[in-house]
Amino acid sequence: MTITVGEVPEKGRFEARDDDGELAGVLTYQVTGPIIVYTHTEIDSRFEGRDVASLLARAAMDDARGRNRTVVPMCPLLGEWLEKHPEYDKSVARSTRRIK
Repeated sequence: MTITVGEVPEKGRFEARDDDGELAGVLTYQVTGPIIVYTHTEIDSRFEGRDVASLLARAAMDDARGRNRTVVPMCPLLGEWLEKHPEYDKSVARSTRRIK
């Protein structure tokens, strides 16, 4: 099974769908100028353990980086994912980084 991620701007989110078009998960956002706030990630329980959250996170971060947007990761799942992916540090607002 292949999961495909695409942006649905009219809904303010990225959607992950399987080969049959079944919604596997979403990552919601709000944009204000050059700033994008990723607010929530939700994965359908039928798709847990299939890296759907990681696919959504990577697609959203690649999109933000490609548009030179500053990311504010309000979503805890995305915040945890970003801790493991320092290659996106330049896109993330510094004041939102977790302190260890």
